[in-house]
Amino acid sequence: MYKLVYAFFYLLSLLPWRIAYIVSDFVAFLLQYIIRYRKQVIDKNLTIAFPKKSVLERKKIATKFYRNFTDSFIETIKLISISTAEFEKRFTSNVEVLNQLHETGQAVQIMAGHFFNWEFANWGVAKYGKYPFIAVYMPLSNPYINNIVLKMRERFGSIMIPATQFKTQFHKYANQGNYAMALAADQNPGNPLSAYWVPFFGRLTPFVKGPEKGALLNNTAQVFVHFYRVKRGYYHSEYEVMTTSPNYFKDGQLTALFVKILEEKIKAKPANYLWSHRRWRYEYDASKHEKLVVH
Repeated sequence: MYKLVYAFFYLLSLLPWRIAYIVSDFVAFLLQYIIRYRKQVIDKNLTIAFPKKSVLERKKIATKFYRNFTDSFIETIKLISISTAEFEKRFTSNVEVLNQLHETGQAVQIMAGHFFNWEFANWGVAKYGKYPFIAVYMPLSNPYINNIVLKMRERFGSIMIPATQFKTQFHKYANQGNYAMALAADQNPGNPLSAYWVPFFGRLTPFVKGPEKGALLNNTAQVFVHFYRVKRGYYHSEYEVMTTSPNYFKDGQLTALFVKILEEKIKAKPANYLWSHRRWRYEYDASKHEKLVVH
């Protein structure tokens, strides 16, 4: 069964880019105007993030978002068969920022938001970076598709760790000392009572504590990565060192720094963010959350 599913997606990946994007445009139209996929969530998120923009301006962001969203799926399928030379033509980065840190011997946490297209960004770190690259991922429910995506992600040597097995697998890499690990640090916390509450687009918002706790425990350099489209099918990753001394920060301040940079990057390229993600799922309640606010 796996071979049949893989053969189907492999054949899909052979579609010319021009045809693939025609399909993407059609699916984006269906999602936005017919299926209305997560429309209420997207509209609410954009209203919170950009209250001063007009309804028309927010609609334009939403339309670009839907196209970026469907493009990311089409492009992921294309990566199944893309040649190395073709990928090199379509992806750039200032990876020397990471490689200079590698020379110091300090491990790195690459802090990312849910930008497009993360599959290009993951490949870029593994292919061009000197660090052994670890990526934490959430397994897909369909085992056949999960195995296809996993095989694709490991092409340039990425070490993939399921989020469900992180605690049991990560220690063997942490003990080796010199690694780079990517984290989508804008995840919603499972429990808002065990999160940092940080201002995000003017609203106190919970962020998971795990990335900061890991940085302090392992003394990892913190590097923010903003990956984004240069033009359709072409991407760039921009690395920015947040700190090489995480232990100098007070509780929650490292997370607050990440959130500040994240908001700046989203404002710069609004349609590049995953607005279908329920970022403001939890409401701040002073009676419960006041002690968790980062000052």
